[in-house]
Amino acid sequence: MRIPASIVSLLAVAISSGAEPIPAAPAGPAAVPTPREAALEQLLSERGSVPQLDAAIAEAKKQGISEQAILEARFLFYVDRTEEEALIRLLPEFQKRSENFNVEESEIFATKEDWLAVIEYIKSIAALRAGDKDGFKKHITEAFWLSPKQAAAFAPHVEKFRMEEMMATTRIDFGTSLKSLNGGEPVPLSRILEGKKALLIHFWSPWSGECEAMLPDIATLARELPAKDIALASVISDNSDKVLTDARTMLGAIEPKATGHWLVDLEHGPLSRALRVQSLPIMVLVSTEGKVLFNGHPSSDDLWNALKKINPSIIKPDLKTGLE
Repeated sequence: MRIPASIVSLLAVAISSGAEPIPAAPAGPAAVPTPREAALEQLLSERGSVPQLDAAIAEAKKQGISEQAILEARFLFYVDRTEEEALIRLLPEFQKRSENFNVEESEIFATKEDWLAVIEYIKSIAALRAGDKDGFKKHITEAFWLSPKQAAAFAPHVEKFRMEEMMATTRIDFGTSLKSLNGGEPVPLSRILEGKKALLIHFWSPWSGECEAMLPDIATLARELPAKDIALASVISDNSDKVLTDARTMLGAIEPKATGHWLVDLEHGPLSRALRVQSLPIMVLVSTEGKVLFNGHPSSDDLWNALKKINPSIIKPDLKTGLE
């Protein structure tokens, strides 16, 4: 299960955890928010599409909400959607506002140090994407030092960096055979990959709400990706009868009918262990040489950028993560 149901909540709650609680208002009729309050609430909670965010920003400006608060909302939007390239593009604006940061205008930051920590956080992401190990460690350490309460938001990037280091020496044996979820002879990975340019392995569980929400999208990918030279195999790590029964029931309810390869991981020496799968859902993209090209969450831009390098016609879908 993906860590940030949203990092928004980690940031917004963690950085304000030291504040005194606001006394509860006396019970009475619910207050009707002013147009400005409604615009601000929509701005900070928008997680739909970029056009929807733009519309929320336009209304926020109309209601006199500060540019600083709007920048904060854009930051939350991209963090929550794990759109790292968009975050990096925000860096100059964050740096420009460092000198005149006004805590009174902030909607999510309690101190200027929290704001500066975000700058270091974005710098660490840029370093991570550039493969700059020393730069990443420097900036993520500084971010933690400036705002230790946001450590839970920084941790996934440390994990990502360590994962990439481990995957650099990992190789997949295509001679490995996995049982089909619906029975029958074990299926070798080489047969699934045959004639394709890469294999995308989707690790999931019917007991994960996020996996369940994404399942129709995965079923669509199982139908569409093979035509774009990408083989897709969905793998369940848990071999228990209850999990497998629930998985079959869940797949049977998908319309149109789920096709493709739906497999069960090995009991001994499982792929999930070799690929360090510790949360679900996870996608692992493997080259024809068995090299791991990506290991992480299905919504990550890095996955879809890696897929586009194999076939430029592949477009990142708006996956239903179940986290809205």
